[in-house]
Amino acid sequence: MLALAITMISFSSFSFASDAPVINRNVISSFNKQFQNAKEIKWDTRKNFIRAEFAINNKVSYAYFNHNGDLIAVTRFLSPTQLPTELLSTLKYNTGYWISDLFEIQTETGTSYYVTIENGDQKEVLKSEGNNGWEYFQIIKK
Repeated sequence: MLALAITMISFSSFSFASDAPVINRNVISSFNKQFQNAKEIKWDTRKNFIRAEFAINNKVSYAYFNHNGDLIAVTRFLSPTQLPTELLSTLKYNTGYWISDLFEIQTETGTSYYVTIENGDQKEVLKSEGNNGWEYFQIIKK
């Protein structure tokens, strides 16, 4: 009975270990250089990229890498008060709309912001390149 229990524990431990994604050293090295104070790191691999979810200063961010270890982008969700003042002051939406999603994307070419405002009938996704004001990115009927 004891041998059977040990065997079952060994197989279950092995199966959990095989579920963990294998991340190459270049990606881990690049991540560690750029995000030295990161905590609670979770990895996810996809065909075209590797994503690290992590926390810095109790704020969750996501870093995307190609399989060579090059950083593609960093994203994080924001509250409206975290927007640059120029963007917050120009973010106007009609009564009956609310903000349902707001995030920042940082790439080597700069910082972009996406906000989703919605009401009972539709969602409107607005985009801003830097602090240059908002433009419609997508309108989705519910």
